[in-house]
Amino acid sequence: MNNDDEKTTDDATTGTTTPGLGKKDAAAEADETGTTTEAGDENGSTDTPFTERVAVVHGDRVEVVDLHKSFGSNDVLKGIDLTIANGEVIAIIGPSGSGKSTLLRCLNRLEEVTSGHVYVDGEDITEKGVNLDSIRQRIGMVFQHFNLFPHMTVLQNVTLAPVELGKLSRTAANERGRELLSRVGLAEKAAARPAQLSGGQKQRVAIARALAMDPEIMLFDEATSALDPEMVGEVLQVIRDLAKSGMTMALVTHEMGFAREVADRVIFMAEGVVVEQGDPRELFANPKEHRTQDFLSKVL
Repeated sequence: MNNDDEKTTDDATTGTTTPGLGKKDAAAEADETGTTTEAGDENGSTDTPFTERVAVVHGDRVEVVDLHKSFGSNDVLKGIDLTIANGEVIAIIGPSGSGKSTLLRCLNRLEEVTSGHVYVDGEDITEKGVNLDSIRQRIGMVFQHFNLFPHMTVLQNVTLAPVELGKLSRTAANERGRELLSRVGLAEKAAARPAQLSGGQKQRVAIARALAMDPEIMLFDEATSALDPEMVGEVLQVIRDLAKSGMTMALVTHEMGFAREVADRVIFMAEGVVVEQGDPRELFANPKEHRTQDFLSKVL
């Protein structure tokens, strides 16, 4: 139950859906050129990978209140209370089956909650009739599996959602897409197909695709767990750069060293509850709960 992202559609990385858009239609709608960046972009940008964002919210950006999620008789989340401040990076750790991935999927309504509330900028997104497309444009998500359209170029994968959802014109989307590919170090791969990329490159494309919607919050669900060890670092560097830019983020990860380095706060989950949370250095060095101690003794 820890990773159920296989249930998502191919464009789920953006956190959006495009009604009626099949793969064949998507290819026809996408920019057929798949052109690479203008002269000077081929070698990647020399700017800071992600510029600092201007904070628009003070205090909690996300608030989770008494959140429960069940699949039939299986209670996966059992009364989660959690906040994420504007610009904060939280890392969620814990054993497989603890509900980490399900929690992330509830944060942008990829899973319907059984009971409880999720507030984003003060808006209860669990209420009936809420605009899910609007929510998912504000909350980007990157999964363990890349879910790229294989028949489309890298640039087309990145630009599809903002064009189809009317967020950007095709020209503006292509410009934004090339900029993002440069930021993740893939400017020269704009015209490539996913089959021509390594696993680490595919995941960086997936991150660029999520960022193309200009989200305010990013969720990463074990974004490196499907990668070969030598490819993990390149993806973690992109996430590290995002953290430095002030992006509000929640990460589910098994990379304990990375969680200690990047996160402002680490949350340890087990059996559907938050067992312990705190400053990364304190939690990793001096966990207070026996369950946390037992877990960390096996993974550190």
